[in-house]
Amino acid sequence: MSHDTRDDRTRSGRNPTEPSARRAGRIILAVVLAGEFMAVLDASVVDTALPSIRADTGASAAGLQWIHAAYALALAVGLISGGRLGDRYGRRRTFLLGAGVFTAASLLCALAVGPATVIGARAVQGAGAAVMLPQVLATVHVAFEGRARARAFGLYGTVLSVGSAVGPVLGGVLTQADVFGMGWRSIFLVNVPIGAATVLLGHRYLVESRVARAARLDPSGMGLSALGLLLIAFPLSAGGSRHWPWWTFPVMAAGLTVLAVLIFRQRVRNRAEGSSLRTPALFSGRSLSNRPLPGRPLPGRPLPGPFSAGLSAQFVLGLLSGLFFMCWTLFMQQGLGMSPSRAAIGFLLLTLAEITGAWLATAAVGRHQRRVPQAGALLAALALSGFHSLITVYGTGLSMTGMALPVLALGLGLGLVGTPLTDLALGRVEDEHAGSASGLFNTATHLGIALGVVLTGVVFFPHDPDAAARGTVVAHAFAATLPYVTGGLLSMWALMFLLPRHRGKQ
Repeated sequence: MSHDTRDDRTRSGRNPTEPSARRAGRIILAVVLAGEFMAVLDASVVDTALPSIRADTGASAAGLQWIHAAYALALAVGLISGGRLGDRYGRRRTFLLGAGVFTAASLLCALAVGPATVIGARAVQGAGAAVMLPQVLATVHVAFEGRARARAFGLYGTVLSVGSAVGPVLGGVLTQADVFGMGWRSIFLVNVPIGAATVLLGHRYLVESRVARAARLDPSGMGLSALGLLLIAFPLSAGGSRHWPWWTFPVMAAGLTVLAVLIFRQRVRNRAEGSSLRTPALFSGRSLSNRPLPGRPLPGRPLPGPFSAGLSAQFVLGLLSGLFFMCWTLFMQQGLGMSPSRAAIGFLLLTLAEITGAWLATAAVGRHQRRVPQAGALLAALALSGFHSLITVYGTGLSMTGMALPVLALGLGLGLVGTPLTDLALGRVEDEHAGSASGLFNTATHLGIALGVVLTGVVFFPHDPDAAARGTVVAHAFAATLPYVTGGLLSMWALMFLLPRHRGKQ
């Protein structure tokens, strides 16, 4: 690891310059990726368990949405401040704090009674993940260089894809297995031993790093963003199934007003260095590194396009994931009558295809750059169009075998998208902006997931207002969501024209 005057770095464990650096580096990478895996897993682990949670707790349609969305929304709102905490107080210390809170909150989720208690525990869990997750990319950014960093970024994208896909599989299997009579609660207990091991190993091996002149925290900005998003998200989740009562529109208008005030406030505060919730240099191009990456000579001048385009595309990907996967699991279990473990087979097929896509993308992105995620977006859109046709023809008679081909194509397409976006958007961000960049990138993902889940109240639950329908009603509701997801994939494909086109160009 080279010395960088912009970072104050102290080391715990072994010095990376010693012969044992490779072993220590592998452990560091394993620890932070374990933290990432837990955080990403719990964004989707409830998917296949939602019908069981509804049956056990009596949750309404809005309750089901918020069991899912509370985690993603708390995570999204806290991620940027979580990145600032790491920059200011040390990424190792902040990672361990977040991992500890996340692990304890996972235990609370398993012990919760009633939908309100589950929602509250999920929000705390998301807050812990918001403190932990930004430190992952930031730690990779300062602990590795050159090809080692590129490989670490590739693994980060792979874990991101795999964790999202494995979550529903694990949720379905554990819920169906009813381990120790815990039912759906066992899906949260998985985090406890993993989280404990992550904290212990992280305390021993993680490298401490911080920014010498880190930006100050902005709790009032975080509060305004949380308030604005809640004022928008709650009416969206409840309005569709209640035929849009009059109060939903002024509440959403109030939320938009709060966010407008936040944007104006941030523009004013941007004039004071380090005082804002976001980092303008990331969007202006001033955050780009002055060192070339392997195979990527520096351009004559930095361009702001890759980070902004990658951030926007990641938001759309999160939104479509939140919308599609929640509706798909309800379709399989309540529309087709599958058990949680049977529905998990569908997610397993998608997981295998997504892993394959991620591996192919890692090998191809250096040569083909943006063409890789663009091909993935088009393949996923084509797969969903085929899926829609199958549902139109077969309805509730559709089998797992019948949906296998579009599911495999969808997974392959999503795998081709996820890994390159991380590398193309973040590959040349300066160390001093690593915490902010990783916070923004992950915020885009989880804010998209939260809003995507909430949008099920607009496009899915109006057809099933009590979240208890079966058969044809649910199949029709799911079919109605697919054109929206397909359109979103095409929008994401268009955004990717702002990503690098050729090897060696930014």
